[in-house]
Amino acid sequence: MSAPAHLGRRRVIVGIALGALLVAAVLVSAIAGQFGVSLTEVVGSLLRSLGIPNGWAPDDPTTEAALWVIRFPRIVMACAVGAALAVAGAVMQAIFGNPLAEPGVVGVSSGAALGAAIAIVGGMLALGEWTIAVLAFAGGLLATLLVYGVSRANGRTEVVTLLLTGIAVNAFGGAGLAFLLFLAGSASREQIVFWQLGSLSGSLWREAAIVAVVAVAGTAVAVALGRRFDILALGERNARHLGIDVERLRFGSIVLVALLTGAAVAFVGIIAFVGLVVPHLMRMILGPSHRALLVASAVGGALLLVVADLLARTLVPGAELPIGLLTSLIGGPFFFVLLWRQRRASGGWA
Repeated sequence: MSAPAHLGRRRVIVGIALGALLVAAVLVSAIAGQFGVSLTEVVGSLLRSLGIPNGWAPDDPTTEAALWVIRFPRIVMACAVGAALAVAGAVMQAIFGNPLAEPGVVGVSSGAALGAAIAIVGGMLALGEWTIAVLAFAGGLLATLLVYGVSRANGRTEVVTLLLTGIAVNAFGGAGLAFLLFLAGSASREQIVFWQLGSLSGSLWREAAIVAVVAVAGTAVAVALGRRFDILALGERNARHLGIDVERLRFGSIVLVALLTGAAVAFVGIIAFVGLVVPHLMRMILGPSHRALLVASAVGGALLLVVADLLARTLVPGAELPIGLLTSLIGGPFFFVLLWRQRRASGGWA
């Protein structure tokens, strides 16, 4: 079998496996929890919502409410946020040509955290319950645009300068957040800390729908840019010779990352390492072709966050762990192994 055919077969197998695992994780997440629901009740409720009569659907309105008011919106939110963060990470790694790149590099996470903290400490209610989410999204987008604007010189963006500017903006955001924590009362301080750690608790259908639309649209745009990312991987000079406007591609990609990440963290808080772990793992399995990589990253990110949320809800009886804590526990060791492998490959460590 030729190499392209073998690779294509692998992509199909990985795609089917990821899809099956995601469906299984969604069903288990719908079943598990403090309020017990059977698999047949979950399937029956879904079929009834599609207009398909069946004898499995629960008759108890409490069970229906537990599924459609609490668990299903939360699962949709987990899928949407995981996909958005993973695709954003894959795009970051594509435009920087570095497997260690992730959305937080350009300051979007720290900007979102600062925006949310300002809304919480200031008691802002101009937009009602949407105020924190809107300010978080605006903060992430403004931080990203600031990083990009400062790193531009003579009509070009230097990648090293952009990364260093991102570090500076992240440091400023962290300092601003610490100052707001100092000023905040105990209730606001607890809310800020909880937001920083991330949680899908209390997800609503309208919020999940917004993030899902952004995730699907953003993934579609990223996949459409996949061929350009493949060409960019050959080097900026070669990409320009092949007709790619590198600067325009980089700017559009950074804005796309800001939109995906900002929409994801606006409602659930900071969730670390999804944008680093998932794309890199998919690249190791599928190879560097970005179209397949982006689609697999979206499904893999959704799978990771559904599983992480399931563990957050069930590991400690009667309590819920912050989901960002679990993703950091997974991503931290992975990041270390990644650094170690890269150093060994470059001959830096024996």
